Amino acid sequence: MENANADFIPIVILLAVAVAFLWLHFTGGSGLTRLYLAAALTVLAVLILLPSANVGLPDWWTSDIPTPKIQLGLDLQGGTHLLLEVKLDDAVKNQLRRVGDDVKQEMKRNKLDVKSVTQDPSGAVLVTLPSAGERTAFLDLAGKMFSDMVIGLAPNSSDAGPTYKLTYRPMELDQVRRNAMEQALETIRNRIDQLGVRETTIAREGNDEILIQLPGIQDPERAKELIGKTGVLQFKLVDDNHSVSDALRDGPPPGDEILYGPASRGGREPYLVETPVLLTGDTITDARVRPGGQLEGPYVTVDLDQRGAEIFAAITSANVGRKIAIVLDNIVYSAPVIKEPIPGGRVQITGNFTYDESHELAIVLRSGALPAPVEIIEERTVGPSLGRDSIREGELSFVVGALLVLIFMAVYYSGAGVLADFGLSLNILLLICVMAAMQATLTLPGIAGIVLTLGMSVDANVLVNERMREELRLGKTPREAVRLGYERAWSAIRDSNISTFVAGLILFQFGTGPVKGFAVTLCVGVLTGVFSCFVVTRAWYDYLISMRRLSTISV
Repeated sequence: MENANADFIPIVILLAVAVAFLWLHFTGGSGLTRLYLAAALTVLAVLILLPSANVGLPDWWTSDIPTPKIQLGLDLQGGTHLLLEVKLDDAVKNQLRRVGDDVKQEMKRNKLDVKSVTQDPSGAVLVTLPSAGERTAFLDLAGKMFSDMVIGLAPNSSDAGPTYKLTYRPMELDQVRRNAMEQALETIRNRIDQLGVRETTIAREGNDEILIQLPGIQDPERAKELIGKTGVLQFKLVDDNHSVSDALRDGPPPGDEILYGPASRGGREPYLVETPVLLTGDTITDARVRPGGQLEGPYVTVDLDQRGAEIFAAITSANVGRKIAIVLDNIVYSAPVIKEPIPGGRVQITGNFTYDESHELAIVLRSGALPAPVEIIEERTVGPSLGRDSIREGELSFVVGALLVLIFMAVYYSGAGVLADFGLSLNILLLICVMAAMQATLTLPGIAGIVLTLGMSVDANVLVNERMREELRLGKTPREAVRLGYERAWSAIRDSNISTFVAGLILFQFGTGPVKGFAVTLCVGVLTGVFSCFVVTRAWYDYLISMRRLSTISV
């Protein structure tokens, strides 16, 4: 967890200084103190941006100090773009096939005769009875064991040997499709993690599509091979007779291996597990999150098929008190204690989980393999030369636009324009600094968002300066002109920035990929823009007023 927490240090320090600045601003704190905080913010922002500038940093800096960096998106760095379609209808058919197998098992167990159990083209289970005499017993059994199914006579049913059709209720059908998409996302994410690529984009698009962007990957065939690979879900016993610390130092004992928990939990906790595989994921039919009581958090229930239930009952009976590791692609996602023998194929996994952790575990348990075929419907490879061209053109457009704006403000508003230029420069510096501290991904639309932010900051400074100029023309003193200029410009600036910020939130919520990049820079830029214009530049005027040096305003 140290590394995970360290990543937040820069943004926490930055926010702490900004909050102190705001507190002094609204409580009438010293203008000089606020200027010192402005200088501290500027220095801190530069230090946070140094790793992103690819300058040579000493070893002690990179090892002891968090060094977050702005990451380049696919359009700047180059890489692979894939759009996959998940065949959700096939996932429903696969799930119904399991229902058909369970029907056979239950009828055999209850000594009921069945002529055939098949599937129609839509995947629905067709159960044909040898005679009408089995009708009542079958309906009683099906109503009890398959209450989530719609059971009715098939169109081609006959009175001599009736055929019943089993399909999912609409709510259950939606749940199966949602589970299939979650399982596909988790499985594909596990595949992509093996590439060692950072800043990947793996997101759901629409109802049945998955967007994958892999910056820096110029070999799409390798990515496609990993995506299509079948995951391996296994159950193994944890070795309680040997120390995992000793195994890490001296190597695992014979018959054992060292596996680790998921990287997302920060510490990559090591586990010493026995090599033999007790049970594989192909026996799991479902896994769902259940709410816990007041004294315990949510837990996960796992349903096994008939074969899996028999094997698991034998395993738990022989190993009460031991831990059993749930392993997906050699990553231990959970290692619960076997408290008692577990017959019947219904497994309950507890472990003081949060809801998010239990939800993730349920997805993992369902994600031993892709739930349905995936088809690549769009594929693009962006070469690194195109990425360099994009970076160069983006930098050029930003630098030229910024210089023109800064020159205009200094010429048109004189001294007040120079102060506004400082606020604009600090706005851009803070914006890029916050993105670096968040380790955000910068894309071409993101650069467009920065340019738009610069324009909105200019608009805010223009409104303030024009208001101060107007008050001076009406004969107000410089002190009153400053106060009224900021106060009367605030309502217009507030409304425009709030509407822009809300629009950015909507884009972030419903957009994907580049649209989200634009939304992030836009929202962050709105906040830093208002802060630099109304808080930082005002501090300079307040300082001059407190020192009785504001005899005139060059505007």
